[in-house]
This record gives sequence, structure tokens and C-alpha cells, in this order.
Amino acid sequence: MDEFGIDYMILSCATPCIQGVSDPAAANAMAKHINDVLANQISNNTLRFGAFAALSMHNASEAAAELNRTVKELGFLGALVNDYQQSGENNETLIYYDQPKFDVFWQMVTELDVPVYFHPRQEDGFVAPISNLLYNHAPWLRGPGNEFATILSNHILGLCTNGVFDRFPTLKIIVGHLGERIPSDLVRIDTELLDKQKPLGMPMLLNVSAYFHRNIWETTSGNFATSLLQFHAGEIGLERILYSIDYPFEEISAATAWVNSLDQVLTPDGLSSLKREAAIKLLKLND
Repeated sequence: MDEFGIDYMILSCATPCIQGVSDPAAANAMAKHINDVLANQISNNTLRFGAFAALSMHNASEAAAELNRTVKELGFLGALVNDYQQSGENNETLIYYDQPKFDVFWQMVTELDVPVYFHPRQEDGFVAPISNLLYNHAPWLRGPGNEFATILSNHILGLCTNGVFDRFPTLKIIVGHLGERIPSDLVRIDTELLDKQKPLGMPMLLNVSAYFHRNIWETTSGNFATSLLQFHAGEIGLERILYSIDYPFEEISAATAWVNSLDQVLTPDGLSSLKREAAIKLLKLND
């Protein structure tokens, strides 16, 4: 961090973490243990390190309670979930967090006024049947090249279309890899959903663009594309984009070289917002 001029880093449990633990009791216990270990590891240098909580998402009330504990007692800045929660005796159930039964969790998130970061998950030996069917013909498309963005973007769009942001208008979500492609296709997404799905009973009140302007932030993690950054700045606003590396999956040196090259295309204020100010505001680092 010192070598590459990084003042502050937020740590979290790497994918799939608790989302790969199918037993609810084991997952809840492991989440608490991981959070306690992480809090202890950074306790002597909170000026340089923060943390996102790991959560078991089998039970919304338990997830809400653990988030509350980590924020209020451990000083964590929010939570990170690695996409869907696998569950079931044979790992046959995928739990998504966009249904009303998770409202107790989202209520806690908004009361604490912290963000939840959505990160893709590794399958780690568990392969959903539909994913297996989709990628048998081209297994090299698994992982970050295509699968991660495809699967996680569906979860984010599920939050939108199932009305989570309408029920909780101050909810804050962070999505990595420059929004898992969603901001690149907002015109088509908005048109197709509002014009064709709203009449069929879709509960979403606004459009996906509105939520990216109000509820959703994206990071640059693992997607260091200057032209795409500029396009997304025009679509959702540079103030909605945070510099992030995705270490250890991406090299700090490469990310640093890229972000420092942006002084050729961004104003000093814009570059400062990307590197520091937007994150400081969202995470309330100066409070």
C-alpha cells in the first residue's frame, strides 16, 4: 500500500466465503468467527484498514443481527455478500435476497446506513444445474470472463425488478467490475423492462437507471477500461464510481498504473472523486 500510494483498504472474506456453506447453523457460526478474526487483525491499524462483514444469508433476521453487531461493536463499514447463498442438504437450493422475506435484513441495512457490496462467487465444487447446462458447450466461459457478470447481474436486476429499492429508497448497494455490465446496457434494459414487463405485473416502480443514480454504486475492481469508465460516467455519473482493485485477484501495480493514467482524461476534481472522495462520502470515513 505504501509503495503504490494507497491510503486505505477495505478487507473482506474471499469468494464464496459463507455463501458456499449450505448448512445454516454452520454458516452463521462461521460468519461470526470470520468477522471476529478480521476485526482482531485490523484492530491495531484502523486508520489504514476497514472491513466488510461476512454474513450467512440463510436467515434474514440472523443476517440482520450479525450486520448490526459488526457495525456497532466491531466498527465495520458494511457487508460483502458473494452473490447467492447455496443451501439444502444436496446444495440444491439457491437463495437470492430480492424477496419480501429479506425485508427485515434490508431494513437493518438502511437503519445502519451502510452499504452492502455484491461480489461474484466461485462455485467451489458446487455447480448449479442451469449453469452447468449453459457452459458445458464452452467451459472456458466460466469465471470472471463471462459467468460472474452474467450471474451476478441477474441478482442485481432482481433487486431492482422485485421492488427492493422501492421498499427501501435509501438502500445502498455496491457492485464491482464496473457494474457487472449493467450500466453499459441501461437504455435497452429500461426500455424492455418498463415497456414490456411492467404491464405483466413486475413490481418495480422506477427504472434501473434511476436506481443506479440513487441506490447503486459501482467500482472499477478488475475492470480497468478507460473508455468504459468514461461511458459509465456519462450514464450514471462519476460520483457513483469508486476506485477499487480486487486484490489479490488483480495486481495492485497494474491497477495503480491505470488509475494514475486517468489524469489524461479526467479533471483533477473528477480523479479525486474516483480515487478518494466518493468512497469517503459513501463509507462515511471522515465521520
